[in-house]
Amino acid sequence: MRKIQFTNNEYYHIFNRGVDKREIFLDHGDLSRFFQSMEEFNTVNPIGSIFENSFRKLGNPVSKLEKLVNFVCYCLNLNHYHFILEQLSDNGIEKFMHRLGIGYTKYFNKKHDRVGALFQGNYKAVHINSNEYLLHVSAYVNLNNKVHSLGNPVSKLRLSKSSWDEYINNQIGFCKKDIVLGQFNNPNEYKEFAESSLVDIKERKETKELLLE
Repeated sequence: MRKIQFTNNEYYHIFNRGVDKREIFLDHGDLSRFFQSMEEFNTVNPIGSIFENSFRKLGNPVSKLEKLVNFVCYCLNLNHYHFILEQLSDNGIEKFMHRLGIGYTKYFNKKHDRVGALFQGNYKAVHINSNEYLLHVSAYVNLNNKVHSLGNPVSKLRLSKSSWDEYINNQIGFCKKDIVLGQFNNPNEYKEFAESSLVDIKERKETKELLLE
């Protein structure tokens, strides 16, 4: 049984990696499908498969439906992912993560002709219990693909996606950024904070326990 109890309107660092540290994105199609799943499965109302959702009426897109969670930031890497989520409805994180894990594993196994678990057990969750922690973890998540960039082939580095560009280039996108960016005068100020914080973040005791490779 999971020790942490999720509470509405609280923030959580959610992360997991492939079983046996295996790659969970083998090509750009996999990466796109996972990101699509992050959007499609984030609704309070019962849903079908992504294929079925593609026939949804144009007047009722996912963005207009009641969400289970808000994404504050995310990073998808070759063999693991990190999210910061705000729970919006009762059991929202559990429902969303269950759909995401089951749905993507089913897709991945069928596409790549494999069976069995894709992820290393249950996803991990850490309650973000202070504003300072929220800011530092946002930097860690937004820059996580850079944390793991040294020594990796360029082709593998391209199989990553994060919310960094949304924050720095002020893109209208996927995340609820105001909780973080609202504390800075402009995106460049946040960029300086995040990049300067990265070394310190890696040395923090609690963060060492979150590093995934």
